[in-house]
Amino acid sequence: MKRGNLAIIILLISIFLIAALFASLANLIVDIQWFNSLNYLGVFFKKFLTQLTIGVPSFVVIFILSYFYLNRMVKDYAKFAQDIEIKSVRKRFRGVVIGLSLFVSFLISLFIAANWWNDFLFYINSSNFGVKDPIFNKDISLYMFRLPFLLDVYDLLIIIIPILIVATIIVYGLMYLSDKTRFYEISDRGGFFRAIYNKEILMIAFRQIAVLGFVFFAVLSLGYYLKAYGILYSKSGVVFGAGYTDVHVRLLFYRILMLASIVSGILFMIGAFRQKLKYIIASPVIIIVIMILSTVSQTVVQSFIVAPNELDKEKTYLKYNIDFTQKAFDLNNVEEKNYDLSGNIDKKVLDENQDTINNIRINDYRPVSQIYNQLQSIRLYYKFNDIDIDRYMINGNYRQVFISAREMNLDNLASQAKNWINMHLKYTHGYGVVMSTVNDVTATGQPDMVIKNIPPVSSTNIKITRPEIYFGELTNTYAIVNTKTGEFDYPVGDTNKENFYSGKSGIPMTFLNKLLYTIYTGNIKILLSTDITHDSRMLLFRNIKDRVQRIAPFLIYDDDPYIVVDDGKLYWMIDAYMYSGNYPYSEPYGDTGINYIRNSVKVVVDAYTGDVKYYISDKNDPIIKVYSRIFPGLFKNIDEMPKGLKAHIRYPQYMFDIQANVYRNYHMSDPQVFYNKEDSWDIAKEKFTGKIEPEESQYVIMRLPGEKTAEYVLMIPYTPATKDNMVAWMAARMDGDNYGKLVVYKFPKSTVVYGPMQIENMIDQDPNISKEMSLWDQKGSSIIRGNLLTLPIDDSMLYVEPIYIQSSNENAIPEVKRVILAYKDKIVMEDTLANALNKIFNLQAPVQPQVPQVQTNETQQELIKKANDIYNNAMNASKNGDWTDFGKNLDELGSVLNDLNNSIKK
Repeated sequence: MKRGNLAIIILLISIFLIAALFASLANLIVDIQWFNSLNYLGVFFKKFLTQLTIGVPSFVVIFILSYFYLNRMVKDYAKFAQDIEIKSVRKRFRGVVIGLSLFVSFLISLFIAANWWNDFLFYINSSNFGVKDPIFNKDISLYMFRLPFLLDVYDLLIIIIPILIVATIIVYGLMYLSDKTRFYEISDRGGFFRAIYNKEILMIAFRQIAVLGFVFFAVLSLGYYLKAYGILYSKSGVVFGAGYTDVHVRLLFYRILMLASIVSGILFMIGAFRQKLKYIIASPVIIIVIMILSTVSQTVVQSFIVAPNELDKEKTYLKYNIDFTQKAFDLNNVEEKNYDLSGNIDKKVLDENQDTINNIRINDYRPVSQIYNQLQSIRLYYKFNDIDIDRYMINGNYRQVFISAREMNLDNLASQAKNWINMHLKYTHGYGVVMSTVNDVTATGQPDMVIKNIPPVSSTNIKITRPEIYFGELTNTYAIVNTKTGEFDYPVGDTNKENFYSGKSGIPMTFLNKLLYTIYTGNIKILLSTDITHDSRMLLFRNIKDRVQRIAPFLIYDDDPYIVVDDGKLYWMIDAYMYSGNYPYSEPYGDTGINYIRNSVKVVVDAYTGDVKYYISDKNDPIIKVYSRIFPGLFKNIDEMPKGLKAHIRYPQYMFDIQANVYRNYHMSDPQVFYNKEDSWDIAKEKFTGKIEPEESQYVIMRLPGEKTAEYVLMIPYTPATKDNMVAWMAARMDGDNYGKLVVYKFPKSTVVYGPMQIENMIDQDPNISKEMSLWDQKGSSIIRGNLLTLPIDDSMLYVEPIYIQSSNENAIPEVKRVILAYKDKIVMEDTLANALNKIFNLQAPVQPQVPQVQTNETQQELIKKANDIYNNAMNASKNGDWTDFGKNLDELGSVLNDLNNSIKK
């Protein structure tokens, strides 16, 4: 073969090998680049460095032990082998011993590094809770941080030692039976050769098994010591946690088993050394007999001592369960207040509670979502993923609003437009938000949008100067920005406005990076595209949920990120939770296995740059203290959060709903009441879209009973477990220093307070209301009943429910047409909240200003006709789903109405 051809072959093989290596490292390099671009490279390497920290020493120790143990076997074999020199045997097996030791050490250390690293970090960074369990008097940190790692070590040893014992038996058994370790002699009887086995081999084997057996039983004793703590998670009693039988019987037998294991270990060792089989068999038999006695004893005590006197025997442990469950779910500081409902609402009371009245929600987020998507999506590729609820200071007033981000939904691009350039270079971002106040509707019953359109038009003091959304809930693809291809910004008439990303986020697209991301994405277009320059940047993992999950996967993230406008920019806020299933005596929540949870972290993601910041919102949570030590620099103090963003921190529904559900039973602190479930509650139910379902917790702005000013709260009403009347009302406060405080208003048991479902039934039974609703249903429309709000106002209770009407026509928009108010035994339905309040409280109707009659001239009549024609065109465009034409007609209508107004003024 010619040298030139050989060189080409070598070159091709080298290129192939380099490409294969580069491909295998591509994911790692991309991760390193991405974490580095966010300044979280230390977080990425923490796991890897910890795995090395425990993996390498484990490998060295296990290799040394396994090498010497295996080498000992080789030496023994060489010692007893016939006609073989010891040195040659050892030399022959040295490579096998080293290879086998390396293999075993690698497998075990790899298992340790992969599975122990998190428990190891918890163990060495443990932080005290300042709370001790009532049985062992140990700080809760033992169970939350240290015990899991100790159990990891125990589980490994209890598996490895029996494997060593079996391996020893097999190796020395084969050695004993081997032709190389025995010799032959002529028998006195018959003259045939008789095999003589070397019994010293068995002696060595028994000595090694004796030591291993003793170690096994010693480890078993340690296991029973550790497992004794497990009674605090017992499910065998009347409640979760150690009960009477666990403490008085099961714990006693664990301690007996600890001693029995040591005794068994000694017996096993004596039996192995002396080759006394009965001692060896007796060792496990003792353990088995005690375990059987333990099971029988627990059954007898539970059935004949505890069950007949369950409350008396379990009262102490019921109290432990109540106290520790309340602590674990942060319910031990709930403020309970009596609410006697002796008051009456009149004009004076309404005037004193104007902030509450002005923020009564007559819109429901579910119909609002349809309206936003039909009226404000503008183009098919825009989508409002969900409706967020927040509060803002609007023109000097504290107002609750619906707000939603207009995101780019590439799935809705026309099929012929779904090419690589459009998907990754052109349609890179969403644009702006829509905002409407929760209590205002237009004349047609649609939300009164205070921020709308593209570019964003605001009728308030809230302005948006950076409306682009490069990172959101629907941004599921990578984007390459600052290319020669202009990025679509927003539509302008028949054309589109383009823009170029000016942020510093992402990874520069150098030639090597173009090659790297070609391999990473599997798309050669990245390498070949002339639109991508050295100034272009790759934006990865743009879905905000994926983004935060990749950085800190040990947190639980809320499913409902919400968009915030601050200083003209858009940010996403995500609640994150520290959790555990290891809190003693705490009842796990549902099927989650979680029995401890804190909303310890608030995550902020810049919608334009993708920067992610983690703020500690619960400094008292020991778990966040541990993670702060593990990942220094990852978490910031909440005081470092910008003031504008801090004003939009809210108590998360996920956390509140868990607490509200746990509190249904765990508000009962008396063990006897708890045992009998005498005062068990349930979440109140309501009707929505014809179905009866538990009420959602509701964000509202209101003045809580006994407070001086209105505040933002999250609330839920309770009913007795088997009835529909309301028994209590829980709220989570979240403004200023009151953030995180839970308050429960308990109603007098001697008074019947209507629950939401009873009000729903009153609505159905009211002849006037039911008649009107039936008429609507018969005219090609459907009725949507919004959330029923229960509002305590000055020792009284007011109920509010909006009624939507939606045409059966395709793409019809639901509109608020009626508002139902209920107060005591009164119930009314009117077209506006103001009219409903006037009617139910017999208030004097506001005097309508007299509108002067204006004589119209011919020009004005033409303008009126033109306005009417444009309006009809807009409605037709709406029905046909042509929102571009709809927007044009609205703009034209505004211009005509302005001309008409000017004409009248003249």
